[in-house]
Amino acid sequence: MKTNSRFGTLCIHGGHDLDPLHAHLTPIYASSTFVFDTAEQGMNRFTGKEKGYIYTRWGNPNFSEVERKIAALETFQLQDKEGKALQAKALLHASGMAALTTLFLSELHAGDKVITHLSLYGGTDELLQKILPGLGIEAIIIDMHDLQQVEDILKKDSRIRMMYLETPANPTLRCVDLEACIDLAHRYHLVTAVDNTFATPYLQQPFRFGADYVFHSTTKFLNGHGTAVGGVLVGRDIEKMEQQVTKVYRLLGGNSNPFDAYLLTLGMKTLELRMERHCSNAQQIAEYLAQHSAVEKVNYPGLDSHPDYAIAQKQMKHAGAVLSFSLKGGLQAGITFINQLQVCVRAVSLGTCDTLVSHPASMTHYGVPREQREKSGISDGLIRMSVGIENIEDLLEDLEQALQHC
Repeated sequence: MKTNSRFGTLCIHGGHDLDPLHAHLTPIYASSTFVFDTAEQGMNRFTGKEKGYIYTRWGNPNFSEVERKIAALETFQLQDKEGKALQAKALLHASGMAALTTLFLSELHAGDKVITHLSLYGGTDELLQKILPGLGIEAIIIDMHDLQQVEDILKKDSRIRMMYLETPANPTLRCVDLEACIDLAHRYHLVTAVDNTFATPYLQQPFRFGADYVFHSTTKFLNGHGTAVGGVLVGRDIEKMEQQVTKVYRLLGGNSNPFDAYLLTLGMKTLELRMERHCSNAQQIAEYLAQHSAVEKVNYPGLDSHPDYAIAQKQMKHAGAVLSFSLKGGLQAGITFINQLQVCVRAVSLGTCDTLVSHPASMTHYGVPREQREKSGISDGLIRMSVGIENIEDLLEDLEQALQHC
């Protein structure tokens, strides 16, 4: 395809190679292993002298297509230091948590530390605080808006190896300044990684600000239909991705599978169209909730009342499709509201075509200690909403009738 294709066209055609049997779409390669023409060919593939597929844990044509597509979208219209088109390599995983595990175990070792911020996804927070410490890896969790405090910590502790950022964060939608944080991290020779799940490459490209890695739970907006769980790790150091990171990826066994990769490829074809509708709906719902008498607070970076509104305006094309809010009636009002919904769906996860509503404190963040949750802004009464692509009138009517009971 054309190298200068626009974003929506890249969503559809990016990463695709013509199938040997001329199938319009890449078929599902449901095969655990691949045949060698000769013994020598098998030897050459194992040693890396010849490109080709060996075993699906190591790679599969369905993985390759979606990996190339995501890498192309994350580097869309970006250039490297030499003014050439920026290149990146992606590795598709069975889940976002598998991709995170590959990231951390590729870059961190016993004695290393990772610096990050408050209000991370619950699974990420638990991995950092309950699993990695057993491997001798420590997490430093602070307010990344205070860059002077961050720098003071970096000056004093040479064991900090990585800066991990999630912006917008889950579920408070706090945003951190990617340019400022990554610049500071690189001044102290830290590896930088950014969770871009909420934004997608359509709204935000962390590589634009110098990030070393970009991570996604592909389960969410990239898939877009709630049909498959997955995760991807994208790195711009091609050699490291092909050697060090690929080795960890293969040995941990966190690879995806051909069917889920196929579904992800199909879902991504409509990414641009879906995100436009998602974001338009979310903005209107946030504005509606912000003026409703039953609502105490709305967290959405597209509202000028949000503390990180300026940051979101600076680094995102739009504020996104996820918001959270609390009702004046507290937890019980929230329970009543959720139970009264008729169009919106009571479910965790996000990024699907339908609007999903959940209660973070008892669901996605139940494993995070209450004191830490509240410090991060995740109160017992907080409700998270992933706004879908339904007709906005139906969504607003559903919210109105549910709020009447609160």
